[in-house]
Amino acid sequence: MSIIGYLLVALVGISLGLIGGGGSILTVPILVYVMGLSPIIATSYSLFIVGSTSLVGAINNYRKGQVQIKTALLFGVSSISTVFFTRKVIVHAIPKTIFQIGDFVLTEPVFTMLLFALLMLAASFAMIRNSNKTADVVNNAVRKRNVPKLLMYGVAIGLATGLLGAGGGFLLIPTLVLLVGLSMKEAVGTSLLIIALNSLIGFTGDIGQIKIDWLFLFKTTSIAITGIFIGGSLSKRFNGEKLKKAFGWFVLVMGIYIVIKEIFFSNH
Repeated sequence: MSIIGYLLVALVGISLGLIGGGGSILTVPILVYVMGLSPIIATSYSLFIVGSTSLVGAINNYRKGQVQIKTALLFGVSSISTVFFTRKVIVHAIPKTIFQIGDFVLTEPVFTMLLFALLMLAASFAMIRNSNKTADVVNNAVRKRNVPKLLMYGVAIGLATGLLGAGGGFLLIPTLVLLVGLSMKEAVGTSLLIIALNSLIGFTGDIGQIKIDWLFLFKTTSIAITGIFIGGSLSKRFNGEKLKKAFGWFVLVMGIYIVIKEIFFSNH
């Protein structure tokens, strides 16, 4: 299973290199269903893997002048602190058994995976949507920093990242376009830096709280990063938008599968 898991992690990196985002949302399901990790451990490891791969992408975009450092730091004021607090306090305060209705018991692992499935469904809709609509939004965006809303969105995305170990680029990019007025390329590059900061600092909130297999973590992260470079070299040969939509449909199916599995066939 571990070999299959590592191959799938490589595919996550390749998808990130090909379509520029979204692929990291499959990291937690791979770690849970293929690698056999618990959801809480998986969300923690995902923070490190997603953060490291996003940092590589952010550095690459920074060299192209497509990262707004000040915007990333402004957004990070609320999002980073929220992620850290969520991992340090909230995640570890969730009870093992949340509630029971008849034979159905909502445990902490099931709750985590159901929330993650909802995030996957939202991400899939964002990827499937017509890219022309996104372009229209960008063209009509007003270049005005709405600081209160930016901080509020930072808290919301920080909470989602902290709970589920996913970067949330599909949430970040529209926020940066609409509230800050960045171009699409700037939004993508800046979101990668925000995701890297959120994820890596959020991961530090788990140090001392859980036992970390550093060798496994570094090995998995290295494979994902290698996949990014492979995907980047292949991206010139494929239509990115068509790939993104196809991947969106795949994520949709996976999200539905997780909901069905966790509600009807969970053995956590």
